[in-house]
Amino acid sequence: MKITGAEFIKQFESVVPLELAEDNDPVGLHIGTLNKPINRVMMTLDVRPDVVQEAIDKKIDLIVAKHPPIFRPVKRLLVDDFQTKMYADLLKHDIAVYAAHTNMDIVDNGLNDLFCDMLGIDATDYLRQTHEYFYRKLVVYVPTTHAESLREAFGEAGIGAYHDYDYTSFSSSGTGRFRPLENTNPAIGVNHELTSVEEEKIEVMFLPQQYPTVLSIINEYHPYEEPMFDIFPLENISKTYGIGRIGTLEHSMSLLDFVEKVKKTFGLNAIRLTTDTKDKQVKTVAICGGSGEKFYKDALKKGADVYITGDVYYHTAHDMIEEGLSVIDPGHYIESVCKKYYVELFNQWKQQNDWDVTFIESDVNTNPFEII
Repeated sequence: MKITGAEFIKQFESVVPLELAEDNDPVGLHIGTLNKPINRVMMTLDVRPDVVQEAIDKKIDLIVAKHPPIFRPVKRLLVDDFQTKMYADLLKHDIAVYAAHTNMDIVDNGLNDLFCDMLGIDATDYLRQTHEYFYRKLVVYVPTTHAESLREAFGEAGIGAYHDYDYTSFSSSGTGRFRPLENTNPAIGVNHELTSVEEEKIEVMFLPQQYPTVLSIINEYHPYEEPMFDIFPLENISKTYGIGRIGTLEHSMSLLDFVEKVKKTFGLNAIRLTTDTKDKQVKTVAICGGSGEKFYKDALKKGADVYITGDVYYHTAHDMIEEGLSVIDPGHYIESVCKKYYVELFNQWKQQNDWDVTFIESDVNTNPFEII
């Protein structure tokens, strides 16, 4: 089945929502249009001139990037400038570019959770809360003949999921009464006659961002042309999100052994270590992909033995040493593991939905640093 870029991104944003991005983070569509059929999609960490050339050579229709290619306002679009020529080349070859940045870091089962899985960290919390959404309750009345299919559709879409449970709902039975008037086309009953129907009242929780999905499911699975339902705000149940992760290893190990584990996991020849002592045991580990030095005090407050993050600043490293926090800096480029992870996810969607789309990883290494 052929799909458009917009249809693919709708699926992507159901998993990596835009609203989870930090303030002023330019996520979303950067270049081109999503309102076109797509045949080939490429996942990359960065959008650089050699990545753009790769996309041109491989006839890519849509690039999905972890790092936004336009982070600051572009004042001139010049083909003699390497940066802006890249934008011109993308437009010339009708290649759209979509970016997911901090929302990919924050979302459940996003990049930081992937790091934890790779390192064997049982992540139990985030470093700093960024978002809180209070649940809503849907109360919908449906004929008993259609109740089970409606409940199943809610569960399949993640409506009613809460913590370690999903498909949660409550149902009670009753009788619905109505009289169809002129210009109606009732699924049950006859115009101008009072009708009684055995119905179920289904109650289910959902998050605000799931509201469009809730409406879509009701419209598809409810037999009435005018379904009756209520929505109530809940003040006692919320879903929180945060940046970074903290958790524990299955077994304690020495700091230097853990450093070797990080190197091996990410295929690194060298790594930067900041510590007041190398003679320590590691059990509780905090991690934040990218440049997360500003969260090191959060790691301290939550009892981390070691904090893994990239781009640690020289003077901040001095502060970390004085405060007794060991920090492993594997560099920013470990985020490139997102390429394989998301292409595998995209191919799962392809199989589930019978999409006629090819998903590939960028082969370009965009790490600007080399260890010599």
